Amino acid sequence: MGGPCRLRLETNEGVDATVAIAAATEEIQRLEHKYSRYLDSSLTSKINRAAGTGTPVSIDDETAGLLNYANTAWRESDGLFDLTSGVLRRAWDFKSGRCPEQSEVAALLPLVGWELVQWDINSVYLPRPRMELDFGGCVKEYAADSAAVQLRRHGVSSALVDLAGDMAAVGTPAGLEGWPVGIRHPEKKDAAIAQVWLPEGGLASSGDYERCLEIDNQRYSHILHPLTGWPTTQGLVAVTVMAQQCLVAGSSATIAMLKPLDEALQWLNELGLPWLAIDGELECHGSLR
Repeated sequence: MGGPCRLRLETNEGVDATVAIAAATEEIQRLEHKYSRYLDSSLTSKINRAAGTGTPVSIDDETAGLLNYANTAWRESDGLFDLTSGVLRRAWDFKSGRCPEQSEVAALLPLVGWELVQWDINSVYLPRPRMELDFGGCVKEYAADSAAVQLRRHGVSSALVDLAGDMAAVGTPAGLEGWPVGIRHPEKKDAAIAQVWLPEGGLASSGDYERCLEIDNQRYSHILHPLTGWPTTQGLVAVTVMAQQCLVAGSSATIAMLKPLDEALQWLNELGLPWLAIDGELECHGSLR
């Protein structure tokens, strides 16, 4: 899941917390095994191996639902949210200390394009060899929501699922208006720039500080624009969004990060969801302040 994961529970007498925790953990592991691009046995790897072969891959209702959500997010973001853009990581190695050549990025752009994906409720097919789907842009948030569902099913009335900063809350802690969540300072790893209260629902953050390159005082984020293949450099440095579902919060934050500053702030304002955004001057914007 890309970082530390935690479950925090408050349970009443008669609720077996051990069983509830096991159910939530098993659900997260199920989704990782199903959708991780790092596992050869995953559905994602099967879909990607079939790219350009002429043979669609059968999918279940859960996967069809995720593809339908991805299609909606792609449409509403004017193509910024794109599950095929993960292939750009072949050019971008954020541990290497170097930017790729433009030619390296350009060679991958024909493999990026959600509109190329052929899918319905029964199957999915990537028509060009070497194309890829990468569910990493939504499955961690979906897993947080799914783990919260499991906790509710096992009688837990107050819990926080935290998957490397993507969160789903069940109820609130006793005597509090929500779960206290610190928003990481973009330039101070162990400090918070703000604290928000998360009521029942989801919260997700996106920023350019977790994985990035810094070359000649220019920061290159791991969040890559699907149309150019390059990180945006004129936008926000961090965004946090709160929604009923962590899945919605996560995609909304990512889309905002891919927009120029003024467009991002306008788009977030029009979302109708609570949000906090931090610009390059470390000024905070939004309704969560």
